[in-house]
Amino acid sequence: MSVKLPFWLKTLYGSGDWGIASIGMMRSIFYAIYLTDVVGIEPRLASLGALAGIVWDAINDPIIGILSDRMKSKLGRRRPFLLWFAFPFGLSFIMLWSAPNWDSQVALLLYVTLAFMISDTLTTLVAVPYLSLTPELTQNYDERTSLSSFRTVFQLLGAMTVVISAPMIVDAVILGGGSQQQGFMAAGAVFGAIGAFPLFLIGLFVRERFASEATEQELLSFRETLNLAWQNIPFRYAVGIYMFNWSAVDMVSITFPFFLLYWVAEGNLLAKVNFLGVDLALESAFFGILMFVCILFVPFWLWLSKRRNKIQAYIIGMAAWVVVQALIFTIQPGDTSYMLFLAALAGVGVSAAYILPDSILPDVIEWDELRTGRRQEGIYYGIRTLIRKLTGALIIFVTLQVLGWSGYQSPAENVTVYQQPASALFMIRMMVSFIGAAILLGTIVIAWSYPLTRERYQRIQRLLSIRRNKNAKTT
Repeated sequence: MSVKLPFWLKTLYGSGDWGIASIGMMRSIFYAIYLTDVVGIEPRLASLGALAGIVWDAINDPIIGILSDRMKSKLGRRRPFLLWFAFPFGLSFIMLWSAPNWDSQVALLLYVTLAFMISDTLTTLVAVPYLSLTPELTQNYDERTSLSSFRTVFQLLGAMTVVISAPMIVDAVILGGGSQQQGFMAAGAVFGAIGAFPLFLIGLFVRERFASEATEQELLSFRETLNLAWQNIPFRYAVGIYMFNWSAVDMVSITFPFFLLYWVAEGNLLAKVNFLGVDLALESAFFGILMFVCILFVPFWLWLSKRRNKIQAYIIGMAAWVVVQALIFTIQPGDTSYMLFLAALAGVGVSAAYILPDSILPDVIEWDELRTGRRQEGIYYGIRTLIRKLTGALIIFVTLQVLGWSGYQSPAENVTVYQQPASALFMIRMMVSFIGAAILLGTIVIAWSYPLTRERYQRIQRLLSIRRNKNAKTT
């Protein structure tokens, strides 16, 4: 049997990340500023909602991963989750942006926290089974990187569409007589609907090719399963890489709207920039260029990972991004051309951050199978999804806490020009530059020591092949 996956399967599978990534990107970029500037919650109080999300993440992600591993049905282990929860997942995104117009800060906090937890749970119910399909579709080292690259293209296309279109949808609702709150709900409805449909199609048409039956692992308790996963040494490194990697990505995503509006635009909350003859919101232009370059460089990182290996390519990408992060501190108010130039340069490193960590995890699962004799894709991808969402929620929590302590003030309703105090502006600049660069250096240090090279992985595959052949002869 050919190790090459058909193009249609890669395309369909990759399209599933459009919804997960676009919804995740909109939440990463706009949720913090939505809580402070639209809902009107004090930053330090708003951060508590994100903290509650961290606790809930720690509970539901690994559990759903184990449930996915142990699912028994004629459709397989992963597909039922996609068929059952794809459309509820999309609907939950409307609720996330539906905070009522209440005066009580505590009541608003309780509402947005509950909405966050519901949306997070439904995201987990589709994201973990979807991601767990990766090692079950191919066992080839380079094909897994290729599969991840298809996911990354849709991931970045979805992210780019969100950062450009979401502000335009909000503005259109406002111009039509609606509120900013209604604008966010409309954007949530659009991207929730578009994101749910591909996941449902994957549940209908994609088959698990290398899934094994859950047997002995069903006798393991939840705690024992987590302990076994942690004993996987390459997985520990992968966890570290993943945590630092997405912390850096989320730091940029969450803090840059504040940086663009209050530093570059000098408090003009409706600031526009003319790009190729089109007037775009400042944040749409910045993130749109960044995401566009991300997509352009996906083939480059795929080529480099084949020519060298995934870890070396990743280190090169992160080193390039560190330099750009440091340069961001030199952007001055009104300097939009320089800002957009650095956005393009940042896109090169961000592209590596998106594509390469996800291509590492399937190889770690093979190491675990050789060591334990079990396939536990669900628990590994459950922990992976936990880390992804935990870092996002944690960065929101830290960012809002820091903003609150630095003197950040929420603008009054319907205000279009608002100046933040110098202390808040300085802290915003630090978070988008040197603090982000320090996080990226952590990924380089961990990746440098990562033990699972291409040669070791190929040896693992040979040993697994021998074991599987022996098991086939005895059955």
